[in-house]
Amino acid sequence: MKLYNTATKQLEEVKPIQPPKVSVYSCGPTVYDYPHIGNWFTFIRYDVLVRALKASGFQPDWVMNITDVGHLTSDADEGEDKLEKGAKREGKSAWDIAKFYSDYFVQGLDRLNILRPSHLPKATDHIREQIDLIKTLEQKGYTYQISDGVYYDTSKFPDYGKMAHLDLAHLKEGARIAANPEKKNPVDFALWKFSPSGAKRDMEWDSPWGKGFPGWHLECSAMSIKYLGETLDIHAGGIDHIPVHHTNEIAQSEAATGKPFANIWVHMNHVTVDAEKIAKSTGNGITLEDIEAKGFSLEALRLLVLQSHYRTQAEFSWETLEAAQNRLKDLYAWADLRHQPNIDTMPSELDDLFGATRQSMQQDMANDLNAPAALISLGKLVSFMQQIPIPGVEGKYTDEILKFIDDLLGLKLDGRPDISDEQKQLLQERQKARLSEDWSKSDALRATLETQKLGIRDTSYGQQWYRL
Repeated sequence: MKLYNTATKQLEEVKPIQPPKVSVYSCGPTVYDYPHIGNWFTFIRYDVLVRALKASGFQPDWVMNITDVGHLTSDADEGEDKLEKGAKREGKSAWDIAKFYSDYFVQGLDRLNILRPSHLPKATDHIREQIDLIKTLEQKGYTYQISDGVYYDTSKFPDYGKMAHLDLAHLKEGARIAANPEKKNPVDFALWKFSPSGAKRDMEWDSPWGKGFPGWHLECSAMSIKYLGETLDIHAGGIDHIPVHHTNEIAQSEAATGKPFANIWVHMNHVTVDAEKIAKSTGNGITLEDIEAKGFSLEALRLLVLQSHYRTQAEFSWETLEAAQNRLKDLYAWADLRHQPNIDTMPSELDDLFGATRQSMQQDMANDLNAPAALISLGKLVSFMQQIPIPGVEGKYTDEILKFIDDLLGLKLDGRPDISDEQKQLLQERQKARLSEDWSKSDALRATLETQKLGIRDTSYGQQWYRL
Protein backbone atom coordinates (compact mmCIF):
# COMPACT_ATOMS: atom_id res chain seq x y z
CA MET A 1 0.00 0.00 0.00
CA LYS A 2 1.28 3.47 -0.91
CA LEU A 3 0.45 6.88 0.58
CA TYR A 4 1.53 10.37 -0.40
CA ASN A 5 3.95 11.57 2.27
CA THR A 6 3.63 15.33 2.73
CA ALA A 7 7.05 15.46 4.36
CA THR A 8 8.85 14.04 1.31
CA LYS A 9 6.27 15.01 -1.33
CA GLN A 10 6.17 11.56 -2.90
CA LEU A 11 4.27 8.29 -2.78
CA GLU A 12 5.78 5.91 -0.26
CA GLU A 13 5.16 2.29 0.66
CA VAL A 14 3.64 1.79 4.08
CA LYS A 15 6.30 -0.09 6.06
CA PRO A 16 5.23 -0.33 9.71
CA ILE A 17 7.80 -0.51 12.48
CA GLN A 18 6.05 -3.56 13.96
CA PRO A 19 4.11 -5.22 11.12
CA PRO A 20 1.33 -6.13 10.67
CA LYS A 21 0.44 -3.53 13.33
CA VAL A 22 0.48 0.01 11.95
CA SER A 23 0.28 3.00 14.29
CA VAL A 24 -1.97 5.84 13.13
CA TYR A 25 -2.46 9.16 14.89
CA SER A 26 -5.00 11.68 13.61
CA CYS A 27 -5.80 15.16 14.89
CA GLY A 28 -9.30 15.16 16.33
CA PRO A 29 -11.87 17.84 17.19
CA THR A 30 -11.73 20.80 19.51
CA VAL A 31 -14.99 20.23 21.38
CA TYR A 32 -16.38 23.73 21.91
CA ASP A 33 -19.16 23.74 19.28
CA TYR A 34 -20.89 21.54 16.72
CA PRO A 35 -18.46 20.32 14.02
CA HIS A 36 -19.26 21.55 10.51
CA ILE A 37 -19.11 19.40 7.40
CA GLY A 38 -15.56 20.53 6.66
CA ASN A 39 -14.56 18.83 9.91
CA TRP A 40 -16.60 15.74 9.09
CA PHE A 41 -15.03 15.47 5.62
CA THR A 42 -11.66 15.14 7.35
CA PHE A 43 -12.89 12.62 9.93
CA ILE A 44 -14.50 10.46 7.21
CA ARG A 45 -11.22 10.55 5.30
CA TYR A 46 -9.39 9.32 8.40
CA ASP A 47 -11.86 6.44 8.46
CA VAL A 48 -11.17 5.70 4.77
CA LEU A 49 -7.45 5.56 5.57
CA VAL A 50 -7.96 3.06 8.38
CA ARG A 51 -10.34 0.90 6.31
CA ALA A 52 -7.85 0.83 3.42
CA LEU A 53 -5.05 -0.22 5.76
CA LYS A 54 -7.20 -3.08 7.01
CA ALA A 55 -8.01 -4.14 3.45
CA SER A 56 -4.28 -4.25 2.72
CA GLY A 57 -3.69 -6.69 5.57
CA PHE A 58 -2.52 -4.28 8.27
CA GLN A 59 -3.81 -4.05 11.84
CA PRO A 60 -4.26 -0.32 12.54
CA ASP A 61 -3.77 0.93 16.09
CA TRP A 62 -5.57 4.24 15.67
CA VAL A 63 -5.48 7.14 18.11
CA MET A 64 -7.53 10.32 17.62
CA ASN A 65 -7.30 13.00 20.28
CA ILE A 66 -10.08 15.15 21.68
CA THR A 67 -8.94 18.71 22.38
CA ASP A 68 -10.96 19.78 25.40
CA VAL A 69 -8.60 22.49 26.68
CA GLY A 70 -5.84 24.76 25.45
CA HIS A 71 -6.81 25.45 21.82
CA LEU A 72 -6.50 29.21 21.58
CA THR A 73 -8.27 31.29 18.96
CA SER A 74 -5.01 32.47 17.40
CA ASP A 75 -1.97 30.72 15.92
CA ALA A 76 0.07 33.23 17.88
CA ASP A 77 -0.92 31.56 21.17
CA GLU A 78 -3.18 34.50 21.92
CA GLY A 79 -6.90 35.01 22.46
CA GLU A 80 -9.39 32.95 24.43
CA ASP A 81 -9.25 29.23 24.98
CA LYS A 82 -12.03 27.93 22.70
CA LEU A 83 -13.57 25.94 25.55
CA GLU A 84 -13.75 29.05 27.75
CA LYS A 85 -15.21 30.96 24.80
CA GLY A 86 -17.87 28.27 24.30
CA ALA A 87 -18.68 28.35 28.00
CA LYS A 88 -19.32 32.10 27.90
CA ARG A 89 -21.44 31.72 24.77
CA GLU A 90 -23.73 29.13 26.34
CA GLY A 91 -23.62 30.21 29.97
CA LYS A 92 -22.13 26.90 31.12
CA SER A 93 -18.81 25.76 32.55
CA ALA A 94 -15.98 24.79 30.23
CA TRP A 95 -16.24 21.26 31.65
CA ASP A 96 -19.92 21.08 30.68
CA ILE A 97 -19.14 22.35 27.18
CA ALA A 98 -16.35 19.79 26.76
CA LYS A 99 -18.54 16.89 27.85
CA PHE A 100 -21.53 17.85 25.71
CA TYR A 101 -19.58 18.32 22.49
CA SER A 102 -17.31 15.33 23.15
CA ASP A 103 -20.39 13.13 23.49
CA TYR A 104 -21.89 14.70 20.39
CA PHE A 105 -18.72 14.01 18.41
CA VAL A 106 -18.64 10.34 19.41
CA GLN A 107 -22.31 10.01 18.42
CA GLY A 108 -21.42 11.64 15.11
CA LEU A 109 -18.80 8.97 14.44
CA ASP A 110 -21.52 6.34 14.73
CA ARG A 111 -24.02 8.33 12.66
CA LEU A 112 -21.50 8.58 9.81
CA ASN A 113 -20.40 4.94 10.14
CA ILE A 114 -16.88 6.01 11.08
CA LEU A 115 -14.95 3.23 12.78
CA ARG A 116 -14.23 3.88 16.45
CA PRO A 117 -10.52 4.64 16.97
CA SER A 118 -8.59 2.28 19.23
CA HIS A 119 -8.18 5.22 21.63
CA LEU A 120 -9.97 8.60 21.93
CA PRO A 121 -7.85 10.31 24.60
CA LYS A 122 -8.78 13.70 25.99
CA ALA A 123 -6.25 16.43 26.65
CA THR A 124 -7.64 17.03 30.15
CA ASP A 125 -7.02 13.39 31.06
CA HIS A 126 -3.33 13.71 30.15
CA ILE A 127 -2.14 16.85 31.91
CA ARG A 128 0.57 14.91 33.78
CA GLU A 129 1.99 13.52 30.53
CA GLN A 130 2.07 17.02 29.04
CA ILE A 131 3.83 18.49 32.06
CA ASP A 132 6.38 15.66 31.95
CA LEU A 133 7.06 16.41 28.28
CA ILE A 134 7.69 20.08 29.08
CA LYS A 135 10.08 19.00 31.83
CA THR A 136 12.02 16.88 29.33
CA LEU A 137 12.23 19.80 26.89
CA GLU A 138 13.29 22.10 29.72
CA GLN A 139 16.07 19.72 30.78
CA LYS A 140 17.32 19.63 27.19
CA GLY A 141 17.40 23.42 26.92
CA TYR A 142 14.50 23.97 24.51
CA THR A 143 12.29 26.17 26.72
CA TYR A 144 12.19 29.63 28.26
CA GLN A 145 9.65 31.47 30.39
CA ILE A 146 8.04 34.87 29.82
CA SER A 147 5.20 36.68 31.55
CA ASP A 148 2.34 34.66 30.02
CA GLY A 149 3.83 31.19 29.89
CA VAL A 150 6.55 28.69 29.03
CA TYR A 151 7.64 28.72 25.38
CA TYR A 152 9.53 26.47 22.98
CA ASP A 153 12.64 28.08 21.53
CA THR A 154 12.43 27.18 17.83
CA SER A 155 15.95 28.50 17.17
CA LYS A 156 17.27 25.49 19.11
CA PHE A 157 15.69 23.07 16.61
CA PRO A 158 17.58 23.33 13.28
CA ASP A 159 14.89 21.60 11.19
CA TYR A 160 12.01 23.76 12.42
CA GLY A 161 9.55 24.40 9.60
CA LYS A 162 11.12 21.86 7.24
CA MET A 163 7.91 19.97 6.35
CA ALA A 164 6.01 23.21 5.79
CA HIS A 165 8.95 24.75 3.89
CA LEU A 166 8.71 27.84 6.06
CA ASP A 167 10.88 30.81 5.17
CA LEU A 168 11.97 31.62 8.72
CA ALA A 169 13.99 34.65 7.72
CA HIS A 170 10.85 36.15 6.21
CA LEU A 171 8.73 35.09 9.16
CA LYS A 172 11.05 36.91 11.53
CA GLU A 173 9.79 40.08 9.88
CA GLY A 174 6.35 39.28 11.32
CA ALA A 175 4.73 37.76 8.23
CA ARG A 176 2.97 34.79 9.83
CA ILE A 177 1.80 35.82 13.26
CA ALA A 178 1.43 38.88 15.42
CA ALA A 179 4.56 40.04 17.15
CA ASN A 180 5.07 39.33 20.84
CA PRO A 181 7.98 41.46 22.09
CA GLU A 182 8.79 38.98 24.88
CA LYS A 183 9.25 35.99 22.56
CA LYS A 184 12.76 35.25 21.34
CA ASN A 185 11.48 34.32 17.89
CA PRO A 186 8.10 35.11 16.30
CA VAL A 187 7.45 31.40 15.61
CA ASP A 188 8.15 30.27 19.19
CA PHE A 189 5.04 28.66 20.63
CA ALA A 190 3.51 28.14 24.05
CA LEU A 191 3.98 24.87 25.91
CA TRP A 192 2.23 26.09 29.06
CA LYS A 193 0.07 29.19 29.43
CA PHE A 194 -0.39 30.90 32.79
CA SER A 195 -3.85 31.67 34.13
CA PRO A 196 -4.59 35.41 34.03
CA SER A 197 -3.62 37.25 37.19
CA GLY A 198 -6.53 37.79 39.54
CA ALA A 199 -8.87 35.50 37.59
CA LYS A 200 -9.81 31.85 37.95
CA ARG A 201 -10.33 29.72 34.86
CA ASP A 202 -12.70 26.75 34.73
CA MET A 203 -9.81 24.62 33.53
CA GLU A 204 -6.43 25.19 35.17
CA TRP A 205 -3.80 23.05 36.83
CA ASP A 206 -0.78 23.45 39.06
CA SER A 207 2.59 23.01 37.38
CA PRO A 208 6.27 23.60 38.26
CA TRP A 209 6.03 26.93 36.40
CA GLY A 210 2.73 28.18 37.76
CA LYS A 211 -1.00 27.59 37.57
CA GLY A 212 -2.32 27.41 34.04
CA PHE A 213 -3.07 25.09 31.14
CA PRO A 214 -1.17 23.35 28.33
CA GLY A 215 -0.59 24.80 24.87
CA TRP A 216 -2.64 23.25 22.07
CA HIS A 217 0.22 21.52 20.24
CA LEU A 218 1.55 19.75 23.31
CA GLU A 219 -1.28 17.25 23.77
CA CYS A 220 -0.76 15.49 20.43
CA SER A 221 2.89 14.80 21.13
CA ALA A 222 2.28 13.65 24.70
CA MET A 223 -0.65 11.36 23.88
CA SER A 224 0.73 9.89 20.67
CA ILE A 225 3.97 8.96 22.45
CA LYS A 226 2.03 7.43 25.34
CA TYR A 227 -0.24 5.26 23.20
CA LEU A 228 1.80 4.60 20.05
CA GLY A 229 5.47 5.10 20.90
CA GLU A 230 8.09 7.69 20.04
CA THR A 231 7.85 7.22 16.25
CA LEU A 232 4.51 6.94 14.48
CA ASP A 233 3.99 4.95 11.31
CA ILE A 234 1.39 7.43 10.04
CA HIS A 235 0.25 10.85 11.25
CA ALA A 236 -2.89 12.32 9.63
CA GLY A 237 -4.51 15.73 9.76
CA GLY A 238 -5.83 18.63 7.70
CA ILE A 239 -3.53 20.64 5.43
CA ASP A 240 -4.23 23.71 7.58
CA HIS A 241 -2.29 21.94 10.36
CA ILE A 242 0.96 21.85 8.36
CA PRO A 243 2.47 25.31 8.92
CA VAL A 244 1.74 25.62 12.65
CA HIS A 245 0.28 22.65 14.52
CA HIS A 246 2.16 19.82 12.86
CA THR A 247 5.33 21.84 12.50
CA ASN A 248 5.25 22.45 16.25
CA GLU A 249 4.42 18.81 17.02
CA ILE A 250 7.50 17.72 15.10
CA ALA A 251 9.75 20.23 16.84
CA GLN A 252 8.73 19.36 20.41
CA SER A 253 8.48 15.59 19.85
CA GLU A 254 11.80 15.14 18.07
CA ALA A 255 13.57 17.47 20.49
CA ALA A 256 12.28 15.38 23.40
CA THR A 257 12.94 11.90 21.97
CA GLY A 258 15.76 12.42 19.50
CA LYS A 259 13.82 10.25 17.03
CA PRO A 260 11.70 10.93 13.93
CA PHE A 261 8.16 11.76 15.03
CA ALA A 262 6.30 10.19 12.09
CA ASN A 263 7.41 8.19 9.06
CA ILE A 264 4.48 9.20 6.83
CA TRP A 265 2.39 12.37 7.03
CA VAL A 266 -1.04 12.26 5.37
CA HIS A 267 -2.89 15.57 4.97
CA MET A 268 -6.51 16.06 3.95
CA ASN A 269 -7.38 19.02 1.73
CA HIS A 270 -10.01 21.70 2.38
CA VAL A 271 -13.71 21.62 1.55
CA THR A 272 -15.30 24.77 0.18
CA VAL A 273 -18.83 26.13 -0.22
CA ASP A 274 -19.18 28.59 -3.10
CA ALA A 275 -15.38 28.73 -3.37
CA GLU A 276 -15.07 29.76 0.30
CA LYS A 277 -13.38 27.64 2.96
CA ILE A 278 -15.95 26.29 5.39
CA ALA A 279 -15.83 28.10 8.71
CA LYS A 280 -18.30 29.26 11.32
CA SER A 281 -17.00 32.81 10.90
CA THR A 282 -18.19 32.91 7.27
CA GLY A 283 -21.65 31.59 8.09
CA ASN A 284 -21.29 28.45 5.96
CA GLY A 285 -20.58 26.04 8.80
CA ILE A 286 -23.18 23.47 7.74
CA THR A 287 -23.86 20.79 10.37
CA LEU A 288 -25.14 17.23 10.21
CA GLU A 289 -28.48 18.49 11.49
CA ASP A 290 -28.67 21.01 8.62
CA ILE A 291 -28.18 18.17 6.16
CA GLU A 292 -30.86 15.98 7.69
CA ALA A 293 -33.26 18.92 7.96
CA LYS A 294 -33.13 19.25 4.16
CA GLY A 295 -34.07 15.59 3.74
CA PHE A 296 -30.62 14.19 2.94
CA SER A 297 -29.12 11.11 4.55
CA LEU A 298 -25.75 11.10 6.24
CA GLU A 299 -24.82 8.11 4.07
CA ALA A 300 -25.19 10.45 1.09
CA LEU A 301 -22.73 12.85 2.74
CA ARG A 302 -20.30 9.98 3.22
CA LEU A 303 -20.63 9.03 -0.46
CA LEU A 304 -20.03 12.66 -1.43
CA VAL A 305 -16.78 12.58 0.53
CA LEU A 306 -15.71 9.36 -1.21
CA GLN A 307 -16.31 10.94 -4.61
CA SER A 308 -13.34 13.31 -4.14
CA HIS A 309 -9.72 12.38 -3.53
CA TYR A 310 -8.47 13.41 -0.10
CA ARG A 311 -5.63 15.49 -1.60
CA THR A 312 -7.92 17.55 -3.84
CA GLN A 313 -10.02 20.48 -2.70
CA ALA A 314 -13.61 19.30 -2.52
CA GLU A 315 -16.59 21.53 -3.27
CA PHE A 316 -19.79 21.10 -1.28
CA SER A 317 -23.17 22.21 -2.57
CA TRP A 318 -26.70 21.03 -2.03
CA GLU A 319 -26.75 20.03 -5.72
CA THR A 320 -23.70 17.78 -5.37
CA LEU A 321 -25.19 16.27 -2.22
CA GLU A 322 -28.46 15.57 -4.08
CA ALA A 323 -26.50 13.86 -6.87
CA ALA A 324 -24.71 11.74 -4.27
CA GLN A 325 -28.03 10.78 -2.69
CA ASN A 326 -29.39 9.69 -6.08
CA ARG A 327 -26.25 7.66 -6.71
CA LEU A 328 -26.65 6.08 -3.30
CA LYS A 329 -30.22 5.07 -4.15
CA ASP A 330 -28.88 3.17 -7.18
CA LEU A 331 -26.37 1.39 -4.96
CA TYR A 332 -29.09 0.49 -2.47
CA ALA A 333 -31.30 -0.84 -5.28
CA TRP A 334 -28.39 -2.99 -6.40
CA ALA A 335 -27.76 -4.22 -2.85
CA ASP A 336 -31.45 -5.11 -2.54
CA LEU A 337 -31.08 -7.63 -5.36
CA ARG A 338 -30.08 -10.15 -2.73
CA HIS A 339 -33.68 -10.12 -1.47
CA GLN A 340 -35.33 -10.61 -4.86
CA PRO A 341 -36.93 -13.97 -5.73
CA ASN A 342 -34.11 -16.40 -6.40
CA ILE A 343 -33.28 -17.93 -9.76
CA ASP A 344 -31.61 -21.22 -10.56
CA THR A 345 -28.80 -19.91 -12.70
CA MET A 346 -26.44 -16.98 -12.54
CA PRO A 347 -24.30 -15.82 -15.46
CA SER A 348 -20.77 -17.18 -15.07
CA GLU A 349 -19.34 -13.80 -16.06
CA LEU A 350 -20.96 -12.30 -12.95
CA ASP A 351 -18.88 -14.51 -10.69
CA ASP A 352 -15.76 -13.39 -12.56
CA LEU A 353 -16.83 -9.76 -12.31
CA PHE A 354 -17.28 -10.01 -8.53
CA GLY A 355 -13.67 -11.12 -8.19
CA ALA A 356 -12.36 -8.53 -10.61
CA THR A 357 -14.30 -5.75 -8.89
CA ARG A 358 -12.99 -6.72 -5.48
CA GLN A 359 -9.40 -6.80 -6.73
CA SER A 360 -9.74 -3.49 -8.56
CA MET A 361 -11.30 -1.66 -5.62
CA GLN A 362 -8.69 -2.97 -3.23
CA GLN A 363 -5.90 -1.85 -5.56
CA ASP A 364 -7.51 1.58 -5.98
CA MET A 365 -7.64 2.14 -2.23
CA ALA A 366 -4.10 0.84 -1.77
CA ASN A 367 -2.97 3.44 -4.30
CA ASP A 368 -3.06 6.52 -2.07
CA LEU A 369 -6.70 6.04 -1.02
CA ASN A 370 -8.16 6.53 -4.50
CA ALA A 371 -11.79 6.27 -3.43
CA PRO A 372 -13.17 7.92 -6.62
CA ALA A 373 -11.52 5.19 -8.72
CA ALA A 374 -12.88 2.50 -6.38
CA LEU A 375 -16.39 3.89 -6.87
CA ILE A 376 -15.93 3.71 -10.65
CA SER A 377 -14.97 0.05 -10.33
CA LEU A 378 -18.06 -0.55 -8.22
CA GLY A 379 -20.21 1.34 -10.72
CA LYS A 380 -19.16 -1.01 -13.52
CA LEU A 381 -20.37 -4.00 -11.52
CA VAL A 382 -23.66 -2.31 -10.67
CA SER A 383 -24.21 -1.28 -14.28
CA PHE A 384 -23.59 -4.81 -15.53
CA MET A 385 -26.08 -6.29 -13.08
CA GLN A 386 -28.70 -3.67 -13.93
CA GLN A 387 -28.42 -4.46 -17.62
CA ILE A 388 -29.03 -8.20 -17.33
CA PRO A 389 -31.50 -7.63 -15.46
CA ILE A 390 -31.53 -10.38 -12.86
CA PRO A 391 -34.46 -10.60 -10.46
CA GLY A 392 -32.18 -12.05 -7.80
CA VAL A 393 -28.65 -13.21 -7.11
CA GLU A 394 -28.89 -14.55 -3.59
CA GLY A 395 -26.00 -16.53 -2.20
CA LYS A 396 -22.49 -16.24 -0.96
CA TYR A 397 -21.27 -14.20 -3.92
CA THR A 398 -23.55 -11.23 -3.21
CA ASP A 399 -23.05 -11.53 0.56
CA GLU A 400 -19.28 -11.52 0.21
CA ILE A 401 -19.06 -8.61 -2.22
CA LEU A 402 -21.43 -6.45 -0.14
CA LYS A 403 -19.49 -7.14 3.05
CA PHE A 404 -16.23 -6.36 1.27
CA ILE A 405 -17.58 -3.04 -0.04
CA ASP A 406 -18.92 -2.07 3.39
CA ASP A 407 -15.65 -2.97 5.09
CA LEU A 408 -13.77 -0.87 2.53
CA LEU A 409 -16.08 2.13 2.04
CA GLY A 410 -18.57 1.99 4.92
CA LEU A 411 -21.66 2.69 2.82
CA LYS A 412 -24.00 0.32 4.71
CA LEU A 413 -24.94 -1.71 1.64
CA ASP A 414 -24.76 -4.97 3.55
CA GLY A 415 -27.45 -5.94 6.02
CA ARG A 416 -30.26 -3.97 4.39
CA PRO A 417 -33.60 -5.44 5.52
CA ASP A 418 -35.82 -7.55 3.31
CA ILE A 419 -39.38 -6.47 2.50
CA SER A 420 -42.18 -7.73 4.74
CA ASP A 421 -44.06 -11.01 4.28
CA GLU A 422 -47.19 -8.98 3.57
CA GLN A 423 -45.44 -7.15 0.75
CA LYS A 424 -44.17 -10.41 -0.66
CA GLN A 425 -47.75 -11.71 -0.63
CA LEU A 426 -48.91 -8.62 -2.56
CA LEU A 427 -46.18 -9.22 -5.13
CA GLN A 428 -47.27 -12.83 -5.56
CA GLU A 429 -50.88 -11.74 -6.02
CA ARG A 430 -49.82 -9.18 -8.61
CA GLN A 431 -47.81 -11.79 -10.48
CA LYS A 432 -50.87 -14.06 -10.61
CA ALA A 433 -52.98 -11.15 -11.85
CA ARG A 434 -50.52 -10.46 -14.64
CA LEU A 435 -50.43 -14.12 -15.67
CA SER A 436 -54.24 -14.11 -15.87
CA GLU A 437 -54.10 -10.74 -17.68
CA ASP A 438 -56.14 -9.03 -14.95
CA TRP A 439 -54.46 -5.68 -15.59
CA SER A 440 -56.77 -3.60 -13.39
CA LYS A 441 -55.97 -5.76 -10.35
CA SER A 442 -52.28 -5.71 -11.27
CA ASP A 443 -52.30 -1.90 -11.42
CA ALA A 444 -54.22 -1.67 -8.13
CA LEU A 445 -51.66 -3.88 -6.37
CA ARG A 446 -48.84 -1.80 -7.84
CA ALA A 447 -50.49 1.34 -6.46
CA THR A 448 -50.86 -0.30 -3.03
CA LEU A 449 -47.15 -1.21 -2.96
CA GLU A 450 -46.19 2.29 -4.03
CA THR A 451 -47.99 3.70 -0.96
CA GLN A 452 -45.62 1.46 1.01
CA LYS A 453 -42.62 3.02 -0.78
CA LEU A 454 -42.07 -0.03 -2.99
CA GLY A 455 -41.82 0.24 -6.76
CA ILE A 456 -42.02 -2.57 -9.30
CA ARG A 457 -40.02 -3.16 -12.46
CA ASP A 458 -41.38 -5.80 -14.86
CA THR A 459 -38.57 -7.68 -16.63
CA SER A 460 -38.28 -10.70 -18.86
CA TYR A 461 -37.47 -12.63 -15.67
CA GLY A 462 -40.59 -11.40 -13.90
CA GLN A 463 -41.20 -8.77 -11.25
CA GLN A 464 -38.36 -6.91 -9.58
CA TRP A 465 -39.11 -4.57 -6.68
CA TYR A 466 -37.16 -1.53 -5.61
CA ARG A 467 -37.49 0.99 -2.78
CA LEU A 468 -38.90 4.39 -3.61
